[in-house]
Amino acid sequence: MVSERQHVVDFLNYLMIEKNCSPYTIEHYEKDINDFTSFLKQQAIEGFAAVSYVLVRQYLVTLHEKKYARNTVARKISAMRSFYRFLNREKIIEEHNPFAMASLPKKARMLPQFLYEKELERLFNVSDVTTPMGQRNQAILEILYGTGIRVSELCKMQLRDLDLNVEIALVKGKGKKERYVPIGSFARESLEKYIQDGRKLLLEKTEKKSDALFLNYKGEPLTVRGVRTILNKLIEESSLTIHISPHVLRHTFATHMLNEGADLRAVQELLGHANLSSTQVYTHVSKSHLKKIYNNAHPRA
Repeated sequence: MVSERQHVVDFLNYLMIEKNCSPYTIEHYEKDINDFTSFLKQQAIEGFAAVSYVLVRQYLVTLHEKKYARNTVARKISAMRSFYRFLNREKIIEEHNPFAMASLPKKARMLPQFLYEKELERLFNVSDVTTPMGQRNQAILEILYGTGIRVSELCKMQLRDLDLNVEIALVKGKGKKERYVPIGSFARESLEKYIQDGRKLLLEKTEKKSDALFLNYKGEPLTVRGVRTILNKLIEESSLTIHISPHVLRHTFATHMLNEGADLRAVQELLGHANLSSTQVYTHVSKSHLKKIYNNAHPRA
């Protein structure tokens, strides 16, 4: 008989192979399922098939008592709903999904955090571009901000995906979707320096051959976690007091593009958003930009 744990492993493999989910997403799904499994043990419930809608309501109460944010609760319930759909599809349990009727808490609408130009300038001046690691880090910053791609997309990039002569890159996005994005002159120059110099030196540290664009200090393909570590170090060295993730550079790209008058649908295409509503969250403007518009447009400003 297949164990409950094996069902979870099969589901995670399904997310990775068939749904092409990022390692970051899969990690969260696994944590959410493990949290629910721990709850079942506390309630002396054996097996996913024994879960009822009443028990799901009780689980929701437990999550609220632990003071989880609304977005976190919504994610946990959504993860379990997807897991049960998988169990139904594979006929592991009979056609019932106790999470199907659970109402998701309304997500808190947060404005995306972004960097101002002075903050970006400090960040871009940190790396020592005379070293292989410094050249790589500078290229990472330039391409994340210059294109708005996701960090998972950055880590998938191969040398053949770049055409620096025409300043364009092929990006492999979510759900195996591909798109072309333009590369700015600053990103192109950083990439040229890194590819011609730093990357070759990093590749010499291993006998393995790799077509991955970005390499770690061992000469192996850089991971999403590795990029996060690099960014944290750069933030620390730039003396910025804010916490940023690679996604903040994506937010900054979209915010700056729209603030300068870019078309919303063009930004949607560049970001690889399936729905325009995902892009509309960036239509907020900075206080300084708002004041500039007001001063230029209002007769009695």
